[in-house]
Amino acid sequence: MKIKDGFVLRKVGKEQVVVAIGPAAALLNGLIKLNDSGVALWQALEHGADKQELANVLVEKYAVSQEQAEQDVNAFLVPLLQLGCIE
Repeated sequence: MKIKDGFVLRKVGKEQVVVAIGPAAALLNGLIKLNDSGVALWQALEHGADKQELANVLVEKYAVSQEQAEQDVNAFLVPLLQLGCIE
């Protein structure tokens, strides 16, 4: 998986948000606010991580079970796919 061109992670004040720039702005009207785990997953997606690698990020960083990590990854990816941020 990878993040489509035009979607970038930015720090706005104390918040980490995804914004769309250029042609991608037509797909995302607004911002996506990410918590710490969302930032970790987004950064892994920037390097082309697959679902298993994303789950491993959560297991390593937050000491959650593999099953919980996989559920959390799916919950994270669904809206991003619907918004067209990742492919």
